[in-house]
Amino acid sequence: MTIVTGKAEAHPRLQPGGSGTLRQIWQHRADYAYVLPAIVVMLVVIAYPIYYTIELSFFSTPPGLQLRDKIFVGFNNYTTILASEVFWQVTLNTLIWTIASTFFSFVLGFAAALALHRDFVGRGILRAILIIPWVISAVAASYIWKWIYHSDFGIIGAVLVELGLADRPPNFIDSVSTVLPSLIVVNIWREFPFAMIMMMAGLQTVPDQLLRAAKVDGANAWQRFWHVTFPHLRNVSTVTILLLAVANFNSFIIPWIMTGGGPSNASHIWITHIYELAFGRQRWGVAAAYSVLLFLILMTLGYFYVRALSGNEQKEGGA
Repeated sequence: MTIVTGKAEAHPRLQPGGSGTLRQIWQHRADYAYVLPAIVVMLVVIAYPIYYTIELSFFSTPPGLQLRDKIFVGFNNYTTILASEVFWQVTLNTLIWTIASTFFSFVLGFAAALALHRDFVGRGILRAILIIPWVISAVAASYIWKWIYHSDFGIIGAVLVELGLADRPPNFIDSVSTVLPSLIVVNIWREFPFAMIMMMAGLQTVPDQLLRAAKVDGANAWQRFWHVTFPHLRNVSTVTILLLAVANFNSFIIPWIMTGGGPSNASHIWITHIYELAFGRQRWGVAAAYSVLLFLILMTLGYFYVRALSGNEQKEGGA
């Protein structure tokens, strides 16, 4: 008994004193040996590029110099960015793009999910048709919409002129005032099926007995939706909105292919502006500083996304 007690007392000294993540890692230390190769690969392909981008953001890389001849400038790239009028214009474009695309994609997807949740003839066919924008290639969709918006050959302009609603085809993506809303429409068209799929999955979790009980108690359709259906969709709605926001903040293909950020930076968002600075103007240091700021914003959104998932798991575990 004495020897056993001595071993039992020695064991806690091998573990970290605190509780939480470090203690769980220590308790499952043997399991991490199986995922060690994957961790090494992640450090090489993820951690090192992040470190190098942060390091590069403190250097100046004039186009005439090779990258290895970069000049240390400290926080000068960050101050240059914050003092630039283009930065604030691009930031405003990014906020409008992200908020409008996320909001209307979610609302339209939610409405479509509610409509498809009912039983009617042809529901499966309609569901398949509505998923098409999300399934097809973003590159192909961008070129299709670029031709649809074309001021000379576009179908929208031709229809407006034919109906007498316009004297000449509008310049949807060639005008500073209309280019960003036109791109947002395309982005909403492409992303709302994702929100629809997520919300349709969430609607499957709403208990039918609660809806029937509310109907027996005299609740109308709006009251059943607001007091029964929507509370059960709150978590999936949060996750969907965060995923849409992250995707829109990182969206590159549609604005770059359709306009390249023009005209006059009117459709530039952060990700396209970073690409132009790095690969168009070869201002790697400034582009890296932009990337660091974008990384911090996305990490913040990722934090709330993980918290939303953790909250869902805790509620399911408590249930």
